[in-house]
Amino acid sequence: MNSRRVILSLYLLLFAGLGVTGTYLFMDAHAEYSRLEQVERLNRTRLAEVQERLRSQEKVLERLRSDPAFVDRVIRKKLGYAKPDEFIFRFED
Repeated sequence: MNSRRVILSLYLLLFAGLGVTGTYLFMDAHAEYSRLEQVERLNRTRLAEVQERLRSQEKVLERLRSDPAFVDRVIRKKLGYAKPDEFIFRFED
């Protein structure tokens, strides 16, 4: 009877140890999963912002390809070009 009690105690101790180890591993995996979800949310937000910027740049590119007045305006503004009969005045802020 005494050996039976020792074996039962060992099984209970083993079961408790496995339960504690399993709980620890589960908590660690859950923390990692939560961190990865947060990273995914951040990446989805960044992706949406970059996609919006891409759409905006595609619109500008399409206008540069098809709208000569827009091309003229961009060249004048960005490069400071002027037509032969125009003067450009630059003021320091």
